[in-house]
Amino acid sequence: MVFQNEDVEAVSVEIPEGHAHLRMTFVLRDGQELVFQEATIANVVRAYVTIKTHPTIRKMFLKGGKIAKRKRGFAEWQLVESAQS
Repeated sequence: MVFQNEDVEAVSVEIPEGHAHLRMTFVLRDGQELVFQEATIANVVRAYVTIKTHPTIRKMFLKGGKIAKRKRGFAEWQLVESAQS
């Protein structure tokens, strides 16, 4: 599925009431809503910035998995760089 810029009616970025982390909601022209949590957006942005600014990296693959040893406050499930399979 490919979303073109004109497929997006609106984007809402907010920290919902009672939550500590950001949510990003894409409202598509057909009425669908795609909601992403902060960790997902942060990982995608990190990969985007790396590819756009690094002199040789042209592709990154992020794979989801449980992280047993993680920084305080970080979710157990993370998207991390991985060799593409």
